[in-house]
Amino acid sequence: MNKFKLENQGNYMKGGLGNIMKQAQAMQENMQKAQEELANIEVTGQSGAGLIEVKMSCRYDVKKISIDPELMSDDKEILEDLIAAAINDAVRKVEKTTQEKMGGLTSGLNIPGLNLPF
Repeated sequence: MNKFKLENQGNYMKGGLGNIMKQAQAMQENMQKAQEELANIEVTGQSGAGLIEVKMSCRYDVKKISIDPELMSDDKEILEDLIAAAINDAVRKVEKTTQEKMGGLTSGLNIPGLNLPF
């Protein structure tokens, strides 16, 4: 290769790397903003046709559990199972909300070999 081709190739690589760094920095800022927004989003998981409700933030913090008074006379095991099912429902909703919110952040980022799960 001649000297001209090597110099131009080096300039191309510097520009490409700089571009990738700018994209990565923008993506990091956007992800941080999205995570802050997610912290304020709450979802509601349910079980027993709405007899148990669990409010959970997208940071997986349980904010409130509501139990229909009818269930208080039921078997303790049934109540425990319904609470667990409502929490699991809330967790699935948090995961879905998080994926929807974060998924768009990496769509415009073109870094070869970087395959993010979003």
